[in-house]
Amino acid sequence: MSDEVEVARVVATPAAVALIQSLGAEHGPLIFHQSGGCCDGSAPMCFPSTEFMLGNSDVRLGTIAGVKFYMSESQFEYWQHTQLIIDVVPGSGGMFSLERPTGMRFLTRSRLFEDAENAWLEKHPVEHAGA
Repeated sequence: MSDEVEVARVVATPAAVALIQSLGAEHGPLIFHQSGGCCDGSAPMCFPSTEFMLGNSDVRLGTIAGVKFYMSESQFEYWQHTQLIIDVVPGSGGMFSLERPTGMRFLTRSRLFEDAENAWLEKHPVEHAGA
């Protein structure tokens, strides 16, 4: 794999892109954070960018539909060998995630990276939010 070909750690399905764009039109700039559990389980959560505080231990996986996508560094340790595929399905989203009133919810699917992709990713580490 050429060093010129970027490997995306996170991507979105066309349905997810459409919902993200709709939420952005309604709420302005957005941010995603992969929840690590607790009351909403592990789910991609969408917030207005001014209403979610990133910590120094959050890492940016990439951008989907123009929106930055983060998760905690400790959670990234488990997910680092998988590409996150953000999709939408019918249902109620997380209690605090913007899609909840739409009747749809964001869902994380994943696939393991191939060896060549892992080699590229090792040369291109994630960025910390605090950096």
